[in-house]
Amino acid sequence: MALTPSSMLPLGTKAPDFNLINTINQQPLSLNQVKKDAGLLVMFICNHCPYVKHILEGLTALGHDYLDQEIGIVAICSNDAITHPDDSPEKMQQLAKEKQFPFPYLHDESQHVARAYHAECTPDFFLFDRNLCCVYRGQFDGARPGNTTPVTGQDLRSAMDALLSNNPISPEQTPSIGCNIKWKN
Repeated sequence: MALTPSSMLPLGTKAPDFNLINTINQQPLSLNQVKKDAGLLVMFICNHCPYVKHILEGLTALGHDYLDQEIGIVAICSNDAITHPDDSPEKMQQLAKEKQFPFPYLHDESQHVARAYHAECTPDFFLFDRNLCCVYRGQFDGARPGNTTPVTGQDLRSAMDALLSNNPISPEQTPSIGCNIKWKN
């Protein structure tokens, strides 16, 4: 495991388009299909990373809490499933169903989407406004495996709440940190 911080995509960057297979139902989904009126949250996660596992219940709760809000939410796994079979589409589907993800879990087999978003780690979060401009990229919260900080999603929830209420989001954002994306050779 290589501990890797988020690359901190410049604020204001437009959300790169995508069209990927949702492992939950095997249907393709595009950026335009998952965004909502207020914006879109794109989460790069995976099945095997201890940093993702540590906040997984919190991520699922966030998805349920914002399900009826006007921010679309999507999770994407871009890891090489050959070298990391726990991140295969079949295992992704299994995890999504087991944890009852309230958001699509897309497979980025080519890794083009992760590269377009400059995703570096799992978890890595990107929040876009109604114009699909990046307004937040950073950590879920300060919880990490091995520390005693509770998993609340405080940082990401604050940004999402500000976006929903048309309040400014502080540009002072803490990078996410986790396992590096498992790039193909």
